[in-house]
Amino acid sequence: MHAPAASVTRAVDVLGGSTMGTTWSVKLVSPRNADLHALHSGVQSRLDDVVSQMSNWEAASDLSRYNAADAGSWHALREEFFAVLSCALDVAHACGGAFDPTVGPLVDGWGFGPSGATTERFSPEAARAQVQWRRVVLDRNERRVLQPGGTRLDLCAIAKGFGVDAVAAHLRSCGVDAALVEVGGELFGFGRKPDGTPWRVIVEGWDGDEDDAREPHVLALDGLAVATSGDRWHRREHHGRRISHTLDPRSGHPVTNAPVAVTVAAGDAMRADAWATALTVLGTHEGMEVAKAHGLTARFVDVRPSTQGFADIVEERMTPAFEALLQA
Repeated sequence: MHAPAASVTRAVDVLGGSTMGTTWSVKLVSPRNADLHALHSGVQSRLDDVVSQMSNWEAASDLSRYNAADAGSWHALREEFFAVLSCALDVAHACGGAFDPTVGPLVDGWGFGPSGATTERFSPEAARAQVQWRRVVLDRNERRVLQPGGTRLDLCAIAKGFGVDAVAAHLRSCGVDAALVEVGGELFGFGRKPDGTPWRVIVEGWDGDEDDAREPHVLALDGLAVATSGDRWHRREHHGRRISHTLDPRSGHPVTNAPVAVTVAAGDAMRADAWATALTVLGTHEGMEVAKAHGLTARFVDVRPSTQGFADIVEERMTPAFEALLQA
């Protein structure tokens, strides 16, 4: 005798793998008889497809071929690549170039790209001359992009977010009605867990001081993405000094005095990812003004030394939209 469909046990299954130099994971609600191997293979395939289009670490990717192309050449793009590049240019325009998808020469020059260590001949000022998002011309009718000459795209600050969105869309197309998707720390949740509650995640913050006992913020993700950027995670040694991985395309140099963490929530992870980087470059003061002007759901965490010699002072600022999200 078969049990009614409504009584089929549903559980939270977990899938995971590697992509884009990091890891991915999916928590999903599915019937016990779901083919998890097929779901895992499908997720990995979607992420591999994103890499084949937008990775600057793969010599055969669409992006790498564009970067190496002759000046004046036009390049037809697959729909996903075109959508990501379009979004990147929109964010670049909105933030005054603090986020710039043509930042490739600076990323490579500072040693954060595929080539690794920098050369002594690297000039941030000379590389900066090649970084200008306004030179990227899109033909929306033909879905193609012009290589003006010397432009080198780098979509690392937006591609992981898009990968999250692509995986979520794939799962939905497979009949999964609830999942929490994560790629390299960027998140998107949709649907409800078997107990009827939404997916809940703790917002990244500052844990450098054990005396800072403030309660962590928890966000409910149901059709919502969260991305976090900041100086806390992304630093390296460069000629004997520690520098930020986050580069300011406007100056050609790593950002200084960047927020420890910037968290952005949005309806899609692609935009959350890009805006988290843009606001990190802008810094807390200017970034807060830009975030408010664009109605962004954003949170900034700054840490500064105490003038009295005590523990570091942690300062947190949130846009009205972020405060409202915490109260939802």
